[in-house]
Amino acid sequence: MKSTIIWAAILSVSLISCTKEAPKVKHKESMSTSQENLKNVKVVNAQDPICHMETAQYLKDTATYKNKVYGFCSPYCKKEFKKAPEKYAQK
Repeated sequence: MKSTIIWAAILSVSLISCTKEAPKVKHKESMSTSQENLKNVKVVNAQDPICHMETAQYLKDTATYKNKVYGFCSPYCKKEFKKAPEKYAQK
């Protein structure tokens, strides 16, 4: 009986940890949408590490961390990345 309860607890914890969602980022409405996309900039990420939006078509800003250039869909996402780059940077 005790082993059943222990296994049920372990299973519950592992299921909860596997269902982590991507962060829900709300871009500020005041951001300028007229800002042009950056062209011919090579970045290490195909998706914005903050909001997971594809950066290939919507690259608005970049930041360098550990000699790698990361692309972002908005200045807001870049600002969030710079707060804790080790959390979002590719290994």
